[in-house]
Amino acid sequence: MVREFPLYRPPEPRSWDQNYSSVFQATVKAQAVPGGSKLGFNNVYPAALIKCRPAAGSHPLALYIGESPLKSPFTLVLLEILLVIFATRIVRFLLKPLRQPRIVSEIIGGIFIGPSILGRSKKFTAVVFPENSQFILRNIGLMGFMYFIFLSGVKMDFSVVAKTKKKQIAISILGVLVPIIMVTIVGLIFRKSMDKELAKLSTIGGIAATLALPLFPVLYPILKELNLLSSDIGRLALSISVISDVVGITFMVVFEAAKQGEGKPIAMLWYAISLVFILAFTVLVVRKAMQKIIDHTPDGQSVDQAYVVGILLLVLVMGFFTDMFGVAIANGPFWLGLAIPDGPPLGSTLVERSETLVMEILMPFSFALIGLFIDVQGMIMIGWEGMAPLFAMVVTGYVSKFIATFATSMFFEVPFRDSAVLSLVMSLKGQVELMLFTHWMDKKMVQIPGFTMVVLLITIVTALATPLISILYDPTRPYMVHKRRTIQNTPTTDAELRIVLVIYDEDSTAPLINLLEVSNPTTSTPFSIFAIRLIELVGRASPVFIDHQKQEDEAELKYAVSQNIHNALKLYQESKGDYVKLFNFTAIAPNKTMYQDICELALLKRATLMILPFHKECLDTLGGALTEMVTSGIRSVNANVIAHSPCSVAVLVDKGHLRHPLMAFRNSELHFVVLFLGGADAREALCFADRMVGNPNVSLTVIRFLSYNFEGDNEMEKKMDDGVVTWFWVKNERNDRVSYREVVVKNGAETVGAIRALNYGEDNTCDVWITGRKQGINPVLLEGLSNWSENEELGIIGDFVSSDDFGGTASVLVVQQQMLRGQGTGKAGMEKLTAGLNLC
Repeated sequence: MVREFPLYRPPEPRSWDQNYSSVFQATVKAQAVPGGSKLGFNNVYPAALIKCRPAAGSHPLALYIGESPLKSPFTLVLLEILLVIFATRIVRFLLKPLRQPRIVSEIIGGIFIGPSILGRSKKFTAVVFPENSQFILRNIGLMGFMYFIFLSGVKMDFSVVAKTKKKQIAISILGVLVPIIMVTIVGLIFRKSMDKELAKLSTIGGIAATLALPLFPVLYPILKELNLLSSDIGRLALSISVISDVVGITFMVVFEAAKQGEGKPIAMLWYAISLVFILAFTVLVVRKAMQKIIDHTPDGQSVDQAYVVGILLLVLVMGFFTDMFGVAIANGPFWLGLAIPDGPPLGSTLVERSETLVMEILMPFSFALIGLFIDVQGMIMIGWEGMAPLFAMVVTGYVSKFIATFATSMFFEVPFRDSAVLSLVMSLKGQVELMLFTHWMDKKMVQIPGFTMVVLLITIVTALATPLISILYDPTRPYMVHKRRTIQNTPTTDAELRIVLVIYDEDSTAPLINLLEVSNPTTSTPFSIFAIRLIELVGRASPVFIDHQKQEDEAELKYAVSQNIHNALKLYQESKGDYVKLFNFTAIAPNKTMYQDICELALLKRATLMILPFHKECLDTLGGALTEMVTSGIRSVNANVIAHSPCSVAVLVDKGHLRHPLMAFRNSELHFVVLFLGGADAREALCFADRMVGNPNVSLTVIRFLSYNFEGDNEMEKKMDDGVVTWFWVKNERNDRVSYREVVVKNGAETVGAIRALNYGEDNTCDVWITGRKQGINPVLLEGLSNWSENEELGIIGDFVSSDDFGGTASVLVVQQQMLRGQGTGKAGMEKLTAGLNLC
């Protein structure tokens, strides 16, 4: 029996910043003499360091009686939580203007509180991160990595492997094999100058495999930050990374098995058996259990909370068993995540309910864990000679991966700039690599100086590559075309009008269909409608674009949750016969990148017009009042579409007049009013209204606003406005349902006054206001109104007539004419418009 004696206990409380003074260190141990009642000090165990500390805890009023409140473990942990989160947040805020991804900011935040910066102060370390509290921080950090890799597994979609083409397969395989081979060769060259552990073949192979992988969990959050998930490069990078992960993880398992078998060959066998057992349990038991949970969940509803809690606890269970069996602790949570079907209802529910906690609370501890390991001073003390082999391997890994990816991409005729961007994306490193580097230290493959150098290198490369990607690659570049795609340039006879109809939810479907109805498709001017249903991406990483004319895959149909929308559109198309052709699409993407799917569809289908519902809807309530409902995330989508559209755009603000059932709507008398303030957008709005006049149930009033004494007029714009207005009036002068007026005003106040007079006049029966957004409007007509606008996507006049202050109940249609690439507002831009003018 061995007893450790508390040889010294300070009789008085110590000051809160003198933690080390309350520790007495000794090397005395005593061993009981066999068969005797005395303690013998002659035959003691080898000397070891004993640290005797005061009992944990502090008085409730510690601060007021001179004790440190940080002696309480709970209080200390609270301080550490606040410091870790605060440090990472501050660094993220400071680096955001430099286009730095979140991973870089959080690594620097972790380094900031570690021994390289704040931790260099012994007083800071003794107070905030004493040795007896660091294990709590490290364990929470490991849990953060476990839950991060679990959520990454949930979001991964291995079905993309079956859909990949030769290009993706070749880039992914060569992008992994070439760096592994090159890093291994460099490692063998420098082997004699390495330390014993680093020189082992299993260590060199493990490092080579880690450096070669473009890991999906790392690329996804960075591409999401850069708004590239729905871009061509983003989709290509994600599909390549999934295939690369399959190849690279296979190599890592082989090297891990070799590492396990270095001491005893039998350990390699037990490692393989454990691996097979855990994989079989995950596939045969967990996967089926998750499918049963989905089967018991009603359509359109979230998974029960009890299942969510159970799965999150299962993450810890899988981590426990993989660690116990000698498999790396992150493997269990990752495989569990892969076993959960992505997307709704299970995958999306898990991500929605746990991602904020994991990313905002647990992951900062993971980066604090990394920061506590990083010691720049220790790395400097080792010197270049000790760091050179590992440095050469890391640099070789980056260079060979970039060259292999770039060369393969060029071979498959990917454009030069896109090949360079793709190579940079494939070189990004992040959370999973940090976890693997920590695993290297656990296996004694590298020491803290080597770990410090590798983390700093990947941080520097990621910090340099990410801004370069955003500078070199513009996902909106293809959308700005040179060819006119406008209503004004589309003939009114013997020409098809191609329209992209954007649908966010069921409530906006009826108004959009009725707007198509009043737009008057005919035999000579049929409509091709490309209806795209947008769903926010939750619970999976890869965006999905479904062409319902081609895809009937059951795995994809689970996303077509709004079958009512498709049925309503189909009924409308059937009622119009040959006048309307309908094509249904569904896009599942993050709100920030939805506009890319919309614009790409319009580009590929050569659309003339896109129709978007406004992000606010007015609902009828009791008493006839209107209640405004805001759809979150839609405003940014509309704004991005308006900014990057390859054709003209119309935004519909529905206030109820267009929401009636289709059959009742067809028998309704409607009165539309065009507010013509001049400019390209106003001309496009008038041409659109001209098509509506062909509907016998529509009457139209055109109000043209002119400035007093033609003040502020642009001569070229004025001539083009006169031409369109003259053409319209000549065409419709005998139509009793069309009227035209001109109003002369001196400033914005008179413009608003004239519109209010129309709204409150005795003959006001307006159902829909139609106006241009803002291009080419005489500034005199809007003088003094710029501060009134809250919704930039509607323009000043559109925002005014749709606002509650205006007091109207009519719906509003705001039109923007296509903006050509390089189109300016000066004389050169106007000459381009004149040259391309083809009056309706």
